[in-house]
Amino acid sequence: MILFELFLGFLWIGCFSFGGAYGAIPLIREVVLSYGWIEEEKLSYMIAVSESTPGPIMVNLATYIGSVKAGVPGATIATAAVILPAFLTVIVLMTLLKKLIGNGVFQATLSSLKACVIGIVLATGAYMILINCIGSVNNFSVDYSAIIMTVALGAVYFVSKKIIRNGISPIILICIAGIAGIIVFGR
Repeated sequence: MILFELFLGFLWIGCFSFGGAYGAIPLIREVVLSYGWIEEEKLSYMIAVSESTPGPIMVNLATYIGSVKAGVPGATIATAAVILPAFLTVIVLMTLLKKLIGNGVFQATLSSLKACVIGIVLATGAYMILINCIGSVNNFSVDYSAIIMTVALGAVYFVSKKIIRNGISPIILICIAGIAGIIVFGR
């Protein structure tokens, strides 16, 4: 009976928890306390521990409560129940997307979204460069170090595109920028 309760309780949480961990906590609290699986104080401790460990809070709590209430089978069933709705949703969406991928209207929509996202990223990048290099309208001050560093990083990127087929890895470029920032701005 406890395995069935664990399955139903955590399936409920998996089905109706949206908005990440903080959005799921009220529903988790309601379900866990209504079944009497743990006390409210212990739940608070578990939420704190779950926030400081890797993995989603729902999975961490499901595994913990399942193991406390019914050992390894309980942990397995509770964890499976909490991830089942998301798993099934992804499968259904992927099936639909596979059918739509050849549709011309869908492809046009994706192309439009791609262009919009690229525009937003470029606008944000340009804004950040301007704010960091010349300041804002109310606080205009030219930072020559930032300008030189921006030009140097841009040069590294574009020169690497000429030398290496795909250019330098963005991760390596971020590391170079971080090291240069520490050297130039580290006090």
